[in-house]
Amino acid sequence: MQIGPHKLANCLIVAPMAGVTDRPFRKLCKRLGAGLAVSEMVASDPRLWGTTKSQRRTDHTGEVQPIAVQIAGADPQMMAQAARHNVDRGAQIIDINMGCPAKKVCNVAAGSALLKDEQLVARILDAVVQAVDVPVTLKFRTGWDPDHRNAPRVARIAESAGVRALSIHGRTRACGFGGEAEYATIAAVKAQVSIPVIANGDITSPHRAKHVLEQTGADAIMIGRAAQGRPWLFREIQHYLETGEELPAPAIEEVRALLLEHLQELYAFYGEENGVRVARKHIAWYTKPIQGSAAFRAAVNGIEDAQAQLAAVDRFFAQLARVNERLIYGEGELAA
Repeated sequence: MQIGPHKLANCLIVAPMAGVTDRPFRKLCKRLGAGLAVSEMVASDPRLWGTTKSQRRTDHTGEVQPIAVQIAGADPQMMAQAARHNVDRGAQIIDINMGCPAKKVCNVAAGSALLKDEQLVARILDAVVQAVDVPVTLKFRTGWDPDHRNAPRVARIAESAGVRALSIHGRTRACGFGGEAEYATIAAVKAQVSIPVIANGDITSPHRAKHVLEQTGADAIMIGRAAQGRPWLFREIQHYLETGEELPAPAIEEVRALLLEHLQELYAFYGEENGVRVARKHIAWYTKPIQGSAAFRAAVNGIEDAQAQLAAVDRFFAQLARVNERLIYGEGELAA
């Protein structure tokens, strides 16, 4: 898999997710097998670049290259300016958000709302591609609603503008994250363009990853929600694609060490007070599938101190390790 001059280690990419794909999460996913991780979206409005949130989102210290940053907005010139700003701060790939279905994004005609206006799509893509000398990629959906699936037209517009790769979520804006992802439109796009196509949506397991690659003909896959609390999913998929064999579930002691390290990275990145708050959702994602973990999650959500939070997580996984060596996957949950 190659995007411009950047040859990726594999075809597995971490989807940009607001409030999730911060630098600690991206670094962890890359270490555990992802070939690329795209940042949380950065607003194109220059008035927001000085905020603490934007400063963090453009901090790539120690991150494995290539560094991919997603920008969001609806004004071509502001998007071009945002692309230049992020390249100056270390971005090696600029990704354009035309896929986010969130109301606060679509209400300002950004994200997937742009799919309604193909002429504006073309102006934005032209402006951004011409503004920077790094590869530009596009993330979008299959259309605005099931009656208006225009992804093939948008893909051709993007290729004509000089976009170097396309990531397509297999749902329309109207579908949000409901129902099952449909891959036929992704396959149709792949058949019509020569640039790399990345399939996204409902890729939750090694078997599913292989199925999606085969069904769509895509060059790569992008994984979002399924990696929350399960960053080792990337190595599991890579191993299965290479060997046809499944890796065993991770050892509980490994998960314990990964989570404790992740929490410490969050404290360092956000500061202890904010880091503790951000850490709560990650702790929930790591532990929610584990039988009998509800009481632990309720208790840990009330902890305000970083060291106390670390100690609680350490105790929880130490108790699990006394019962089994590895996480055991059950019907929709894990038993330890």
